[in-house]
Amino acid sequence: MTIENNISKKFYDFAIDNVSVGIHAIDLNGHTILYNNKMKEIEGYNIEDITDRSILDIFTFNQSDSTLIRVLQTGQKELNVKQTYWNKDGHEITTINDTYPIFENDEIIGAIEFARDITTLEKLIYQPLRRYGEPLTFEMFSVASEQMYNVIENAKKAAKARIPVLLIGESGTGKHLVAESIHHELNPTNDEFVTLFSRRNPQSILDKLHNYLKTNKAYTFFFERIEYLPLSIQKQLIDILNKLPIGKHLVIGSIGDDPIDLISSGKLLKELYYYFATLTIYIPALRARKEDIYPFVSDYFSRHRERFASNIEGMSDEVMQVFLQYDWPGNLKELELLLDEISSMITNEKIITLDMLPLHFRFKVQQADENIRKADFFIVHSNKELLPLEDYMREAENYYIQNVLNIFEGNITKTAQALGMSRQNLQYRLRKLKKD
Repeated sequence: MTIENNISKKFYDFAIDNVSVGIHAIDLNGHTILYNNKMKEIEGYNIEDITDRSILDIFTFNQSDSTLIRVLQTGQKELNVKQTYWNKDGHEITTINDTYPIFENDEIIGAIEFARDITTLEKLIYQPLRRYGEPLTFEMFSVASEQMYNVIENAKKAAKARIPVLLIGESGTGKHLVAESIHHELNPTNDEFVTLFSRRNPQSILDKLHNYLKTNKAYTFFFERIEYLPLSIQKQLIDILNKLPIGKHLVIGSIGDDPIDLISSGKLLKELYYYFATLTIYIPALRARKEDIYPFVSDYFSRHRERFASNIEGMSDEVMQVFLQYDWPGNLKELELLLDEISSMITNEKIITLDMLPLHFRFKVQQADENIRKADFFIVHSNKELLPLEDYMREAENYYIQNVLNIFEGNITKTAQALGMSRQNLQYRLRKLKKD
């Protein structure tokens, strides 16, 4: 190795190990060949722990749920995909991933993933405003959309009736905020709000629940993402819940997907769903209620000024326009993390401008803009060069399938159902498109 190459390798190694995003690369067999320090921080593994093992043997997700494995199978890049799984310590983590196939001589040899952790500040994100030492109440909601006003109205009804509640929403939509606000709305009040997270050791949820029930206190129990519990644990849980004293405790559950789909796929016990579904509250994704972005951002900076005596007044019109155009796959959780990152980098500035946005976010926005521009290709203009119909239909099919895949975050089964075809037919079309 020449001196120049040796120096270049040192710069390369330093950049890989110190970049603020996790990097994970695998070969065709799913074995790890690159795993940087940030990914180690996110997932808790050392490179020595995983080099000789397939990622499917290490992490608790199905083959179709792994973005790296999907990209290996399809040969198609996947950008801005949200993925939730468990790390080495049994904690649920959520990342936003950009995953690319690696080719050599037109043959795929592996895949590489760049992951941004959106659970690093899990406690602050699942409990927005907790950092300010204030109880989470409905008065602290910063919303403007009719959907969220309906959420608050229904949540208040649940508190008044003291009935079981099921919260449905994607990761980061604020289910925990709604649950704790219901707790503080109770009259008479309960003694304590308790969150029970689904972990790699689900039995611990039942053990903790038994310990709480041995006391004379009245609790509000929030069972976060009950679909992650094995069905055997769900059966034990419903037995315990059915024996609770009427009116003493309030029980709230949450799921991240359509309950009918979860039941049909064997992830959610029907009886457990019926118990929680006395009142069901759907919390829409941020992309479906973008009018809530401005009041949320305004409230965030107001509290930042109050706590840190900062000069931040808000964002420029250009930045707000970017925020409104972006789809926020990580929902409020992602937005608040971004605001945290922006706030930590400013000094005396009063207005957040485009150049102050983190590079990784600007890159995601740029990718989204490119997809929009690509869509314009399928509108026939007289001043455009026309394609042969066969080529046009192939391009249109590829574009449409890829966008439906993105909507369902790469889930082949859901995509096939939405397109009205079998899973096998969709996989065949993906292979054919890749070959073409």
